[in-house]
Parts: sequence; C-alpha cells; structure tokens
Amino acid sequence: MKTVSTFISILLLMNTFIFAQSITQRIDSAVNSFHEANPEVSISVGFLQNGEEFYTAYGHLSREDKTKINKHTVFEIASITKIMTGNLIAQAALEGRLKVDDYIDDYLPAAYQLDDNIQGKITIADLASHQSGLPDVDFSALIEKDAQQPTAIVDEELLVSMINSCDTLKNYGSYRYSTVGYTLIGQILEKLYETTYAQLIREKITKPLNMTRTYTTEFDVDNVATGYNGEGGEQELFNWNIVGPAGLVKSTTADMMKYMNALLGENSTLAKAALLTEIPYFKEENEAIGLGTKIIRDSGNTVYLKSGDSMGQSSMLCYNRAANWGILIFINQNNSKMRNDMLNTLYESILK
Repeated sequence: MKTVSTFISILLLMNTFIFAQSITQRIDSAVNSFHEANPEVSISVGFLQNGEEFYTAYGHLSREDKTKINKHTVFEIASITKIMTGNLIAQAALEGRLKVDDYIDDYLPAAYQLDDNIQGKITIADLASHQSGLPDVDFSALIEKDAQQPTAIVDEELLVSMINSCDTLKNYGSYRYSTVGYTLIGQILEKLYETTYAQLIREKITKPLNMTRTYTTEFDVDNVATGYNGEGGEQELFNWNIVGPAGLVKSTTADMMKYMNALLGENSTLAKAALLTEIPYFKEENEAIGLGTKIIRDSGNTVYLKSGDSMGQSSMLCYNRAANWGILIFINQNNSKMRNDMLNTLYESILK
C-alpha cells in the first residue's frame, strides 16, 4: 500500500509540474505573439503561481541599444506605485497611527487649511479610493509646458494653493482618478512617521523584501529600459518629486515579483496590510476600489489589479488571491491598449 501511495503522490506531482509548464509555455507564446506584432516595443512579464516564479522578456533596452532586456531591467511602474502607497496607509492603520475612516483635516501638513465648506468631509479612504472630490492636476496643461518632465512643474506651493482654494467637492463619492489624492496621502504618511516617503517605502517595503533594484529619488543605474511615448518618440523617465507617492517608483519584474509574493503571503505586516487594501470603499456593478487596489469580480473569480501609465511606459500588476497566482506586465511604451489587450488575452485564454 505504501508503494501505491508513493506512486500516486509522484503522479500528482508530475501532473502539477506538467500543468504549470503548460501555463508558462502558453504565457510565453502569447507574450511572444504580442512582441512579434509590436517588434519595437520591449516587454517583460513575470508570472507567479503557488510560489513558483516564471519570467519571459522580449526586446531591447532601446532602439539604439540592442542589449536584450531581462527580469532585472528597470521600468517605470508608474501608478502601480499607488498600490504600495495604499499598503503603507494600511500598515499605518495596523500600527494604530490612524483609521482609514478618519477625516484628513488633522493629518495634513500645517500649510493646508481646508475651507469651512469641506472640513470634516473627506476621509483617508476617500483619498485612497479616488472619490474625495478634490481638484486634480491638469496633465494636458503640464505636458504643454514640459513634455518630457510634466510632473516636475508640480510642487508643494501649487498643491497647497489648489487645496486651500477649494470650497466645493466635485462629485464627492463618485470615482474620479486623482494624482493629488495620492500625493496628499504621501504627505500624510511623511507627517505620521516624521520621515520622507522615499525613506518610508525603503524601510517598510523594499528593504524588508530585499528589493535591491527598486528606486525612488535616484535611479542612475544600468539596465534601464528607455521609454517611448504613444507616437514612438523617446521619452525621459520621470524624475522624483512631490508626486512620487502617486506614481514615480521605478523597479524590475524580479523585484516586483518579491512584492507580489509578499502580497499573497499570510504572516508579514505587508501581507496583512494588503488584505486591508482589498476592502472595497467604492463600488459599481462588478468593479470596486479599495485602498489603491482595483477589484474585479468575474465568473466567480475575484481579481485584484493596478495599472500604470507614465509618459513613456505602461505596466500592470494583477493577482487572484484565491487561485494563488499573480502576473506582472511591463512595456517600454505608453500604450495602455497593448498592455490591457495582453492582460485580457492571458486572463481569458490561460488564467481564468
């Protein structure tokens, strides 16, 4: 009987390996197809299932530098930064430093003086789920002023003026994507911990997870993917400034896989905080928004994700907690359609 039991166990392990191998081969084949259709775009993909990691990458560091990209190539993760900022707010809640349902009034730096009409109305969760009703920066206007570094125009003086002059919340309680909201969350975190956001993300995320190629204020390193805008022109990676917590982190597929592993873990502070970020604060039909995390329910599956788009790159972090898989997509062009089509193809034909 022991021999039969051992034989069955071996068969089960072999079937699991063959199934996993089939998934990774199909993922690689799908990614390759996208690259063949878009040969000038470099693509780096990471897949995680039950703790097993798989990576595939196609393309070069730039159209001039034909060095092949790999899982250690640095990309702008753009607004995926927000899922980290949401995790930091959740960690602060776990530490008892705040409650996400607290109003922001007393948490903001002293320079902010909310108008009487909006005092005691906006919670931290409102900021994190994009329903605060506060004004946001006009990126079209910023791009007209500086097409390469539009975020550099945003500084604390501009933000303070924007918030202090606001006396009406536009569509409060309705979803309206906000860079300013996450910039304010970053400033709230800095006030709570009496340190910079860059230092905080190092202490609570990148250092504990040994994410040695994830960058905030400095990213003058090798193996960096050059970015290209939607028209194909070369685009600078954004320099770090006050809007960093909303989308200026740079990282690699391998490093973000460490973050994905932590998200799907159980015992770490980051893992426990991740569960808080998945609580819906804004809902509509089959979609919801937690603390920086988008939640989609489809055919009995619940998928958590966050996309990112800088001026020159697009990215995606997506995971299914119940099925214990996660996927990362980084491309070196501002091309949300290609990024979304790739995720939809992988999900519908392989992961669903």
